[in-house]
Amino acid sequence: MAVYTDITDDELAKLLADFDLGEAVSFKGIAEGVSNSNFLLETDQGRFILTVYESRTRQEELPFFLGLMRWLAEHGYPCATPMADRGGEALKRVRGKPCAIVSFLPGMSVRRPSVARCREAGVGLAGLHLAAEGFPLSRVNDLGQAAWSGMFAPLHAAAEALKPGLAQVIEGDLTRFDAAWPKGLPGGVIHADFFPDNVFFHGAEFAGAIDFYFACNDAFAYDVAIALNAWCFELDGSFNITAARAMVAGYESVRPLSPAERSALPILAHGAAMRFFLTRLQDWGATPADALVKPHDPLEYERKLAVHRAAPDLVLFGASA
Repeated sequence: MAVYTDITDDELAKLLADFDLGEAVSFKGIAEGVSNSNFLLETDQGRFILTVYESRTRQEELPFFLGLMRWLAEHGYPCATPMADRGGEALKRVRGKPCAIVSFLPGMSVRRPSVARCREAGVGLAGLHLAAEGFPLSRVNDLGQAAWSGMFAPLHAAAEALKPGLAQVIEGDLTRFDAAWPKGLPGGVIHADFFPDNVFFHGAEFAGAIDFYFACNDAFAYDVAIALNAWCFELDGSFNITAARAMVAGYESVRPLSPAERSALPILAHGAAMRFFLTRLQDWGATPADALVKPHDPLEYERKLAVHRAAPDLVLFGASA
């Protein structure tokens, strides 16, 4: 079965008939991700990924995502490239839902990144920010700071079910963000989901990035903060300063951070933890029971919120002064 959407052999054959990608040899669902259905497609001409866009991904935004991926690939950034059909269209439909086929990006993701790979991830993230310069489309970050209070409003009971008293603590964080969220930082197109499972390596070297379906326009340093949360916490919940310093150093080897960006990293990382806590809390009770993918535990990011809340100076991440 697929992740959320089942596709028959006949439906796949009908879709492929519009492309010059050969005939299907194998086709299987990928039990990763939380928003869309992904399949590994192998034809007699190569390997591809078929993504079926589910309800969280708005169809009107797909030209931005697919256009960005093509732009990045054309500007030398290693990422999956949308495949166009014989009419030049990359956006298709299957089972009444929008879908796209993209090139298979070789490489390996890592579950427990080394310090060296954290540095390489920083290099790759900065390269993405530079490669996206000039991309003519834009997209508002609809999961950014301005949306968090509204997202949390219907989730009070869910937060209390996770941990008594948590709702009041989250409200305190949201009040702080409303008052002190940084404005005017350098920005452009960001990935907004630069997690280890979305980054590939060849050995120890950065090989590319996938899953651009949260990409948007926002502060570059916010993207760095998302990545620091995703890459630099240990399984016991502690923050790895050495890994964070390596990631920042890798990033700055390509695109130096301004003093304002460095000083904003603690609150940006606290806020980035809030964004993923909230979406995980939303998904916790909303993922279909028969989906291959299982929702991520919101308590992982609740623990990261607690670190940022209790020790904001710790999360300066060793950025150079």
